[in-house]
Amino acid sequence: MLINLIKALIIGVVEGITEWLPVSSTGHMILLDEFLQLGVSDEFLELFLVVVQLSAALAVAVTYFKRLFPFYPRMDRNERRGVWTLWGKIVVSTIPAAVIGLLFDDKIDALFFNWQTVSAALIFYGILFIVIEKRGRGEPKTTETMSLTYKTALLIGLFQLLSLIPGTSRSGAIIIGAMLLGVSRAAAAEYAFFLALPVMLGAGALKLLKFGFSFTGAELAVLLAGTAAAFLVSLAAVRFLVGFVKKHSFIGFGWYRIALGAAVLAFFAISAGG
Repeated sequence: MLINLIKALIIGVVEGITEWLPVSSTGHMILLDEFLQLGVSDEFLELFLVVVQLSAALAVAVTYFKRLFPFYPRMDRNERRGVWTLWGKIVVSTIPAAVIGLLFDDKIDALFFNWQTVSAALIFYGILFIVIEKRGRGEPKTTETMSLTYKTALLIGLFQLLSLIPGTSRSGAIIIGAMLLGVSRAAAAEYAFFLALPVMLGAGALKLLKFGFSFTGAELAVLLAGTAAAFLVSLAAVRFLVGFVKKHSFIGFGWYRIALGAAVLAFFAISAGG
């Protein structure tokens, strides 16, 4: 029991960090699963991983509550209108991935959820981050998330489709797309946080309804440990990334992705050969 709780805490910490940084939580989870296997049923494990993501999303909701909650009492009419407009853009950005994901989720997993695809995506987008940053883009046209147009929001949503391929990183795809469209690093990272909310909250709610709430005591303890760790670490990870991108480029994350992709490739190639 204690070992499972420790494993759940570690998974929650890793999820809380990698969900928001553009380094692919999937790549980390695949490697982590080789070394830290929870002693639970497959159905509960699937639920656990989704709910851990849900708790990470709640950290964003808490961090940006004053900016994202349209009924915040200290908002004036114009600020409230701005929040509703921002949510409209978030919905527009969410539609492409939601539609394609619902229609082809099982086929995408069957075709691409493997270590070869994950390692290739990690390396490819790592290189892309480095190329984009080194090439330079001049002064960004958009420096505030509130200033995004609906057209830009839709185009960012189309870039988010890339994240349906495991190993791409949802935040990474959004940030790359937004930067190519002339959005500043800070605004791109912030918008990636916002787009996570409807996706993760919806997926978590559906998974909970499907599984039900009939947990054993051991399962509930594991779930609480993982979600608490993911929530607390996500609070720190979100604040870290927002502060980091104001002063630094994404080149470091690009090199990290390449190293992680090479590690995934080497690990499974050696395992297959052995």
